[in-house]
Amino acid sequence: MNLKRREFAALALASTATLTAPTLWAQEKPPLKILVGFPAGGSVDIIARLLADKLRGSLGQNVVVENKPGAGGRIAMGELKRAAPDGQTLALSPSGVLVIQPWLFANMGFDPNKDFAPISRVTTFDFALSAGPGAPAGDVKAILAWMKANPDKANYATSGAGTLPHFAGQLLAQATGMTLTHVGYKGGAPAATDLIGGQVPLMLDTASETIEHYRAGKVRIVAVTGDTRSKSLPDVPTLKESGINVVADGFFGLYGPAGVPADVVARLNRAVGDALRAPEVQDKIQNFGLVANYGTPQELAALQAEHYRRWEAPIKASGFKPE
Repeated sequence: MNLKRREFAALALASTATLTAPTLWAQEKPPLKILVGFPAGGSVDIIARLLADKLRGSLGQNVVVENKPGAGGRIAMGELKRAAPDGQTLALSPSGVLVIQPWLFANMGFDPNKDFAPISRVTTFDFALSAGPGAPAGDVKAILAWMKANPDKANYATSGAGTLPHFAGQLLAQATGMTLTHVGYKGGAPAATDLIGGQVPLMLDTASETIEHYRAGKVRIVAVTGDTRSKSLPDVPTLKESGINVVADGFFGLYGPAGVPADVVARLNRAVGDALRAPEVQDKIQNFGLVANYGTPQELAALQAEHYRRWEAPIKASGFKPE
């Protein structure tokens, strides 16, 4: 090849590269966003990132998690409401944001029943009643009997006031005919720290907040609040098994803004189902104290409505008013 031919070939190759790069860039899908209304490192964030990792392959596009913490999850859901209904912006939300907070706040900034398109249930969970060194030895009934005899020590910690665990504790108080004082923290980590330190005798929250401390022998999990024993804690009895008629649970749901086309909802739902059926995903979620639990959009909508009705009476009976 002479010099002119080599120069021509080089120019042609450069021109092809110049034309091809923008064309390929234009053909790439923008990243799908999953909004999380809580800080990085918490249970919702961890499940969102696990889900995003699996969805990248099944959807054929990048999937990113964006943390929008604040206002108990309402900031993220408010942003979701304002997003374009094209299926490119979703949010993973714990049920409390959509079934507890509407009973507490007159102005949520969104209507949980009208402003979102249910995509899929992702996980279900119950709560673990954990005892630290500030509680006496024995099972849950022995600890509650001690608290009844020592009302100044009848305290339980949760990850926050106005949350599902807060009102689950009120159900426990009502069922046992005793007064339990709620101590709300700004997250599960500081609550667990005080539990381990003996500042509070009991903690009621998702098992994910204390399960590693339990495995390390720092706390005892004396009961769970589900209708059946937790697969993550098969040796721990339910409250019902312990003679206390309380069942309390919740779920994480994936939502889009209202108006997402039905075919897009169906595609996203199938992708979530494929992700949650993967054995390694199920194992990771179970190890974290939750249960991978896929559901259709219709099942998620029905579950949300049922939980909304279920929590009305205990919330109103508690007399709790947010500050």
